[in-house]
Amino acid sequence: MNTKFLDLLSQRYDSEEKVVTEIINLEAILNLPKGTEHFVSDLHGEYQAFQHVLRNGSGNVKQKIRDIFADELSEDEINEFATLLYYPEDKIQIIKNNVDSTKELHEWYTKIINHLIKLLPYASSKYTRSKLRKALPDQFVYIIEELLYKTEEYSNKKDYYMKIVQQIISLDQADKLIAGLAYTVQRLVVDHLHVVGDIYDRGPEPEQIMDTLIDYHSLDIQWGNHDVLWLGAFTGSKVCLANILRICARYDNLDIIEDAYGINLRPLLNLAEKYYGDNPAFRPKKQSDKHLTEQEQLQITKIHQAIAMIQFKLEIPIIKRRPCFNMEDRLLLEKVDYEKNEIMLYGNTYSLENTCFATVNPEQPEQLLEEEEQVLNKLLLSVQHSEKLARHMNFLMKKGSLYLRYNGNLLIHGCIPLDEQGNMEKMVIEGKAYAGRDLLDRFEQDLRHAFAHPEETDDLATDMVWYLWTGEKSSLFGKRAMTTFERYFIQDKTTHKEKKNPYYYLREQEEICQKMLREFDLDPEQGHIINGHTPVKEIDGENPIKANGKMLVIDGGFSKAYQSTTGIAGYTLLYNSFGMQLVAHKHFNSKEEVLQNGTDVLSVRRLVDKELERKKVSETNVGEELRQEISMLKSLMEYRYMK
Repeated sequence: MNTKFLDLLSQRYDSEEKVVTEIINLEAILNLPKGTEHFVSDLHGEYQAFQHVLRNGSGNVKQKIRDIFADELSEDEINEFATLLYYPEDKIQIIKNNVDSTKELHEWYTKIINHLIKLLPYASSKYTRSKLRKALPDQFVYIIEELLYKTEEYSNKKDYYMKIVQQIISLDQADKLIAGLAYTVQRLVVDHLHVVGDIYDRGPEPEQIMDTLIDYHSLDIQWGNHDVLWLGAFTGSKVCLANILRICARYDNLDIIEDAYGINLRPLLNLAEKYYGDNPAFRPKKQSDKHLTEQEQLQITKIHQAIAMIQFKLEIPIIKRRPCFNMEDRLLLEKVDYEKNEIMLYGNTYSLENTCFATVNPEQPEQLLEEEEQVLNKLLLSVQHSEKLARHMNFLMKKGSLYLRYNGNLLIHGCIPLDEQGNMEKMVIEGKAYAGRDLLDRFEQDLRHAFAHPEETDDLATDMVWYLWTGEKSSLFGKRAMTTFERYFIQDKTTHKEKKNPYYYLREQEEICQKMLREFDLDPEQGHIINGHTPVKEIDGENPIKANGKMLVIDGGFSKAYQSTTGIAGYTLLYNSFGMQLVAHKHFNSKEEVLQNGTDVLSVRRLVDKELERKKVSETNVGEELRQEISMLKSLMEYRYMK
C-alpha cells in the first residue's frame, strides 16, 4: 500500500490502541444484522404522499410498535401512537387542545415518554451505541442515554429516573423531547433509502422532495427519464428545457419554475400572448383542487402552445445531425402539409386538429423566430443561474446513477433494451456498438460529460441526454417513439400508441431476468431486478412480482395522474435481514386525515423472498467497504512494525 497514504492514515490513528479498537469495532459490526433498505420510485412531485411513506417507513414504524406493545395497547392506541411518531408536533398540539387539565397532560407526557424509551432500544437493536447516539436529538443525548440504559434489577435509581422525566415536563421540554424521539425512531427503522427514479414532473412539489432527500441520512438515486430531462436543461440543452416547461404547463405546475426556482417566465408569456389563442388541446390538466380563473387557464394554454412549438422545432436539427439516433421518422413538422392541414405518417394521411403553427415557416420548419431564440436564451440563463436548482441538480448528480448494483440486486428505473429474442439491443455510437451494461455505461458517461461541460450545448453528449428522454434504445424511455405531437394534433388514437421495448413483456420470464443479472455480474439465483417507470395496473390484475420473484416493479401511482388506471397509490419495497416485502399503498389524501382518523394508507404486504439465514452486514455492500477499511488498518499496523 502507498506509504504516503499510510502516513496520512497514521495521523488519524496515532496509536496502536486506536487502530486495534477500530479493527475490533469494524469486525464486530460485520456480524450485526443488515439494516433495512427502503425502495421508492416515481415520486413525480407528490411531496405530501412521499413524506408520509418516508415517515412511516412503509409500515415499518407501526410494525415495530406492534412487536413491542401488542399485549399492552389496543389497536386504536397503536394507531394513535403511530400517528404521534409520524407527525409529532401536530399530534402533540391536538392532544394539548383536547386535554382538560395540566395534570392530565402531564400524565400523557409521562406515558408517551416511557413508551418511546421502551420502543427506542428495539428500533435500534441492529445498530451500535455509537450509531444510535448520532441519531438522537443533540440537546437530549445525555438524558435519553440515562433513560435508555436504566435497569429494573435494582431500585437504587428508581427515583432518579422518575425525577428526570418530571423535570423534562416541568421545564416545558416534553414537546421537544417527544418530537426528537419520534424522528429518531423514523430514522432508525430505515437504514438506507433507494429512490428508483422520477422525482420530477407531473406533481406540484418536486423541489420539496429534493430538499428532504438532501437532508436524509443515507440514500442513493437511480435517475428516471424525467430527472434526466431536468439535468439536461441545467446542462444547457434547450430542447430539454422546452420539454420541462411544456410538461409544467400541461400539468399546471409552472409555479415550480417561477416560485420554487425563481425563473422569470414573463418573456415566454409575452411571446405566447402575441402568437397564440385558446386551444382545447393545450388546456392544462387538472391535478389538484387549485382553482384557476379563466384568464389564468388561458395564459397557461398560450404558454403551453408556445413552448411545445419551440420544442418541436428544436428536435429537428438534433435528429438530422445524429443519424445514430435513427429518428428520421420523427421529423414531424417537415411531414405536415400546411395548406391542407394534414400529415403523412407511416404511409397514412391524417387530418390535423387544434393546430398552432403560427410561428412555423413551412419552408424551414426548424427555424426559430428571433423572438423565440431570445426567449430561450433568457430562460436558459435563468435556469443555469438559479441557486436552488443548481443545488438540487448537483445533489442529483452526486447521489445518482443510471443503475446500481447493491447488495446483490440491480436497481434500474427504466429498462435494459432488448430485442424480441431477449438479446441485448445494440446501438452504434461513433462507430462502436454498445449493448447491455456497456450501453448504459456509455449513456451515463455522456450525461456526466454534458453536466461537467455546460458550455458545449450542441455536442454529442448533450444531444445524448435528450435521447435518453425520447430515443428508441434509451434505457430510460423504453419505447419506440414518443407520440407527443400526435396526441396534440391527431384525433385517431391509434397514432398515440407508444410501442414498448420487448423488455417489458420479456421481463415476465425468469430466464431473461437471470440473463440480465449475469450481464451486470450479479448472482442470477439470488439477485433481483428492482424496477420503476411503468405503473402496475393492479386494478386489471397485474402482478408487480414477476419472473418468479426475480423482477419487482415498484411504480404504481404516487402520481395522481396514474391512480385511476392503477387502482392503487403506488408500491414500495422493504428489504431487511429476514427478506423482502412488497407494500401496496392506498390513496393518500392528506396529513390532516391521518391525524384525525389515526389510520394509515398501507394495504397489503407481500413476502417476496425470505432469507434462509438472517443476512448480516458482512454480506452487503457496506460490509465490503468495512472489510477494505479493516485491511487498510491492518496494513497500517504492519507498516508501523516495519518502521
